[in-house]
Amino acid sequence: MKPLGMPWAREIMLAVALATGLGGVALGEDWPQFLGPRMDATSLETGLFDTLGTNGLPVAWQRRVGTGYSAPSVRGDRLVLFHREGGEEVLECMQAGDGKTMWRHAYPSRYQDPYGYNNGPRCTPIVTADRVYAYGAEGKLTCVSLATGQRVWQRDTAADFTVPEAFFGVGSTPVLEGGRLLVMVGGQPNSGVVALDPATGKTLWQSVGKANWEGQPMHDWPGDQVVTWRDWEKSASYCSFRPADIHGRRVVFTCMRQGLVALDPSDGRVLFSRWFRARVDDSVNAMTPVVLGNRVLISSAYFRSGSIALDVQPGGTNHVQAWKGLALEMHWSQPVLHQGHLYGFSGRNEPDAVLRCVEWQGGAVKWERNERWPKHGGEQPPVFGRGSFILAEGRLIALGEGGLLGLFAPDPMQCRELGRWQVPSLHYPCWAGPVLSGKKLYLRSEDQLVCLEARR
Repeated sequence: MKPLGMPWAREIMLAVALATGLGGVALGEDWPQFLGPRMDATSLETGLFDTLGTNGLPVAWQRRVGTGYSAPSVRGDRLVLFHREGGEEVLECMQAGDGKTMWRHAYPSRYQDPYGYNNGPRCTPIVTADRVYAYGAEGKLTCVSLATGQRVWQRDTAADFTVPEAFFGVGSTPVLEGGRLLVMVGGQPNSGVVALDPATGKTLWQSVGKANWEGQPMHDWPGDQVVTWRDWEKSASYCSFRPADIHGRRVVFTCMRQGLVALDPSDGRVLFSRWFRARVDDSVNAMTPVVLGNRVLISSAYFRSGSIALDVQPGGTNHVQAWKGLALEMHWSQPVLHQGHLYGFSGRNEPDAVLRCVEWQGGAVKWERNERWPKHGGEQPPVFGRGSFILAEGRLIALGEGGLLGLFAPDPMQCRELGRWQVPSLHYPCWAGPVLSGKKLYLRSEDQLVCLEARR
């Protein structure tokens, strides 16, 4: 599948611009889905800011929004935000340039987070040329018209499938792949992932669960344990999907609560599974897999789970472990892979998060910068915590979970910070990743959406 929002002609023009060094080419790029057009937190935009002083970046617009952890999605001149206002989940389409509302689609929501986090949606909307797809915190999957916001269809996955209650609500963003909408439902016994017809919402296939996990070895658990499937077992995680070409074959990876699965998107067949779970029940997998070539990396921050890198073998149905260790312990944010090195904020909680550069090939830590601080009591600490990155024009744009914006030069030899600025209207927690489109940077906290001018 061609990444959304990247027509061939436009992609070729961007590639030519990068190859010929025309850094000032006035081209933008859509950011129409979770983790951007290539689902790896990278942008091909050029002519972006290369310094970040004490005055930060100009604010194009900002506005108060409803609660949630969903990042906005941008296609052309339209920005779509998924948030919670009162007793409703709201899809709101705004003009990307000034934040003015174009349409609003709302439906009732009774979700209440059992751990005291906010009750808004966690998943990022998908925006295509004519449709918007959004997956709410209690499992309502909605398709609306991009032009008008009128509902096309809606599925209540909690009612349609046997889904054990999640820890923090529904948090795995769906993906469009090969003409199918793939959704992590977490249903029992074998509907952990389902494929729907994007036009109608009709179920096309169901997969993942007892059939693939029963009897699997429980890697890195004491003894020689194997999985004994339980009909109340939670299956859904907080990872999204990562489609990739592996040995010339299209494969979709995702990390369920039990671990990694590799799926054939055409029929849902499980090509292989690999147990990857913390040894205690109160834990989740939340980082979407990173893929390069025939290698896939998964990571978790719970109880020293760490990371494993697996090399998928020809045929796509088996793998060998390349390395494992505690070099990266990613909670919910995504490390960025650049020139053979991973850059990410490693750590389970905000006080113990550290910025690390890790070798992709062997998993060695090249450097670490520690900015730990005592657990805060309401004040805004001047550090990134568990931040999120975008890689654009050879630089790393960072958003810390307290609203600290940073700029880094990726360098495997040392940490090279080019500047930082606390965005005045943002505050903890900023758990939605930053979004870059049309030389504008969109940042979100629980109740604020800020658009910054990102051009040089």
